[in-house]
Amino acid sequence: MNTLRSGPDSIYDILGVGFGPSNLALAIAVEEHNATAPPGERLHAGFLERQPHFGWHRGMLIDDATMQVSFLKDLVTMRNPTSEFSFLCYLKERGRLADFLNQKTLFPLRIEFHDYFEWAAARVNHLVDYSAEVLAVEPVVTEDGEIRWLDVISRHPDDPGRTVVRRARNVCVATGLEPHLPPDTVLSDRIWHNSELIPRVAELAGTGAPVRRALVLGAGQSAAEAVDYLHRSFTGAEVYAVFAKYGYTPADDSPFANRIFDPEAVDVYFNAPPRVKQSLFDYHRSTNYSVVDTDLIQSLYATAYREKVQDRERLHILNVSRIREVRALDDRLDVTVEFLPTGERTVLTADVLVHATGYRSQDIGALLGETAKLCLRDDEDAVRVGRDHRVETAPQVTAGIYLQGGTEHTHGISSTLLSTTAVRAGEIRDSLLSHRVPAATALA
Repeated sequence: MNTLRSGPDSIYDILGVGFGPSNLALAIAVEEHNATAPPGERLHAGFLERQPHFGWHRGMLIDDATMQVSFLKDLVTMRNPTSEFSFLCYLKERGRLADFLNQKTLFPLRIEFHDYFEWAAARVNHLVDYSAEVLAVEPVVTEDGEIRWLDVISRHPDDPGRTVVRRARNVCVATGLEPHLPPDTVLSDRIWHNSELIPRVAELAGTGAPVRRALVLGAGQSAAEAVDYLHRSFTGAEVYAVFAKYGYTPADDSPFANRIFDPEAVDVYFNAPPRVKQSLFDYHRSTNYSVVDTDLIQSLYATAYREKVQDRERLHILNVSRIREVRALDDRLDVTVEFLPTGERTVLTADVLVHATGYRSQDIGALLGETAKLCLRDDEDAVRVGRDHRVETAPQVTAGIYLQGGTEHTHGISSTLLSTTAVRAGEIRDSLLSHRVPAATALA
């Protein structure tokens, strides 16, 4: 196991909190810089991840699910097309380059892209401590009142009862998204968020308990995938899709609409006035939010129609509907579903309820604690963030706080997606270099 150095005498130029694709891309950008930079210009970097090893949406790695972004939007190519960390280099090393090209597709299997991430993470393993959950980020105040450093406090990988303190000139928060659930929802063996789908299905299948009916709440890609996966996994069960729309909405992946994910679109969004930002976000929600790939929509419809023809309906679409109440009993769930146009309510007995209700950015206040009070906020109480992804802070703060994610209000719809990950990592690396304190005064 790798252990990053700690203590006030070992000051990092950048400590990353979380090690998903965003901070992995930053680690690679730093590694590539250090490979060619003179010793005095290299960045001392480290990353802390609470998981025991690299993992990205493992609960939704359905075996035949494909990515929704091109493989060229990997960890590096949009920033450095010659990088040895590209998806194509991964394929070459795995001996599948020709095989992949023969598929004539831009969209790899999701399980393959996850393997690519693991491959890249292994190559920068010396920069990461796993099983190191960050508990707090505390400001370090000098005698003259300047906050030049931040102390990052994490659990010790070998002893969760102990903590480790590491000092950094900058931190980069990339803790990803957290599952969003309806109010008062209590997760259990029968009530899941779709982020747990695959392990929960495997666990339930392993018990041998019969699954007669499963419900999925939600109308987005993950919801449709969950419906399809449950329908295939439990071949004797009825599967109900419940959502407020009339039908699944196709994702807009047309060429002009996709330009909203271009790096240049971030500049346009960032410099636009608030009302234009909101308009752009509203106009292009259909590229990412509560939408489904057309092929999957057609597949689900074909399944439902085929079952109707055969008079063996297992797939049911409860559109224009809401779940109003869930009663958890010892051996089942009683789920009350309301048909919104009439208000008619029906109680469905179910074995499983899956909430495919999306994700939301985590509140940095809970992680940063006292340091969060040093972050400036706008009139809507959102954190003010510069174009270089550096949080605007109080005047006495010279330490840097960078955000990867949670910046849709400043950087646009691609902030939580893979599309601009490579470019953003390069922008943060360059910002770190531009703010760097000369070596002679760094410890003064």
